[in-house]
Order: sequence, then C-alpha cells, then structure tokens
Amino acid sequence: MAQAAQALIGDSEFDRDTAVTLREEGVYDAELSAGWTIIHAVNGGYLLAMLGRALGEALPHSDPFSVSAHYLTASVPGPAVIRTQVVRTGRTLSTGQASLFQYAEDGTEVERIRVLGTYGDLDSLSDDIRTSVKPPVMAPIEQCFGPGDGPAPIPGSSAITERLDIKLDPSTVGWAIGAPSGKGEMRGWFGLADGRDADPYSLLLTVDALPPTSFELGLKGWTPTIELTTHIRCRPAPGPLRVSITTRNLAGGFLEEDADVWDSADRLVAQSRQLARAPRS
Repeated sequence: MAQAAQALIGDSEFDRDTAVTLREEGVYDAELSAGWTIIHAVNGGYLLAMLGRALGEALPHSDPFSVSAHYLTASVPGPAVIRTQVVRTGRTLSTGQASLFQYAEDGTEVERIRVLGTYGDLDSLSDDIRTSVKPPVMAPIEQCFGPGDGPAPIPGSSAITERLDIKLDPSTVGWAIGAPSGKGEMRGWFGLADGRDADPYSLLLTVDALPPTSFELGLKGWTPTIELTTHIRCRPAPGPLRVSITTRNLAGGFLEEDADVWDSADRLVAQSRQLARAPRS
C-alpha cells in the first residue's frame, strides 16, 4: 500500500477533521468537513469517530469499547455542536451518551445522531484470546483495485475516497463493471491516504468506509445507515487493515452489514453490525 508521507496519530487530516473544541462542560463545538462526503452526505463512520472522540474527552476512560449510534437525519458539511452526558463511571468502564446537532435555516437545532458508548482502557485487557474466526482470504494488495482503477460507479461527491487508501479484493468488485456477484460481500485492504496508522477512533471510521455490500447485490445508490454498533477489541498494530463485510438478509427495503476488521498482526481488532436502508434503484 503506497504511502508517500507518513502522518502521525494525533497529527493527521483525520485527527484535525474529527477534532472537537470544549465550549463548556459536556458541550463541544465541531466542524463537519466536506472532505468526508460520499454522494450527498457526510460519511457515517467519520461522524461516529467524531462523536467517539467527544465521548472520549468527556469520560474518565478514553478508549471506546462499544459504541452504538442511531442516525436520525442526514448530516451536511458545516458547524455542529455535540452534547455529552456521563451516564455511569466505574473503576474499569465508563458509559456516556452524546448527540450531534446542526442548524436548520431558521436557526433551530436539528439532532443528527445519538450515540451511547462504553469506554475503558484497551491496554489493560487480558491476554486470553480465543478467536475461532479467521482473517479473510484476500488477494495481495498489489492485485486489488482502488477508486482510480475504474470509472466512478455512482454520481455525486466522492471526496472521501481521496482521504482513504482502499484496495478491494477482485472477487468483490463485479459491481464496478456491471457484473455484481449477488453474494452481498465486500472485502478490502484499508488505510488512511496520508499513511496515519490506525487507532481506536479511526476504527470507528473503518467499519463504515468500504463501498456498501448492496453494490454486490446489484443495487447502486445511497445506502443510509439507520443504526451502527461497533466493538473495538484491541489497539491495532501499525500497518494496513483487512476489512470483511457481509450481508445475509435484505428484506423489506433494509439490510444488515456485519464487518470484521483485522490488523497486520492477524488480530480481530474491531467488529460491527449496522442496519441500513437499501438503495431504491
């Protein structure tokens, strides 16, 4: 995975664009960057990372363990305010909630996302690991395909693709040439374009950064997230991540996506499940 200049954790475009500024206790100002839009909305994983960062600052523990988000209305680039509330604090875990608001034309606040998260210290976790699932079988990075290897598959903004380094496994890119597999699978190598290594906050982006599995089901267009729950299992090792996403059921106009994220040390570092509305096309 080509990385011309290695950005550092804490000093990268992702860190700057997910930064929050404390206004008063429990209230943070933020700016949603247009650089993380896809089609016509701000990416849900980017938003989750921003709210995750706000909760990490509000709670006594800073590492997200489990974060569940309900997406209420589509977010747009521009100013936002995040309000947090500490629900419970304990010796090893703390729980809080956060909501992101933007402003309507008449100046009233519109809630975009509501999040409930449990945080702890990933470095204190036990070394006892009993993982039965295996890393996804994928082609080497140099044999996989990125956005520049073909025409844009969907109309609208694709700004987020300039900030990501995604290489999709050839077996899951049939949709790009009009021949979707129908299997509801998406697999690929993932990194940030500036070479910044992954951390718990960027994993919140990773689980929602690949093209939706609905593309391989023969559907194209916006696949808005309704709810997304992410579990961060350990701090990722440096290097590219491998992401595997599957959908087993599309019914009633909705589908689920289950994501597994593996680091360069073959550890399962994040898992997620989301409910999304299927494209109408």
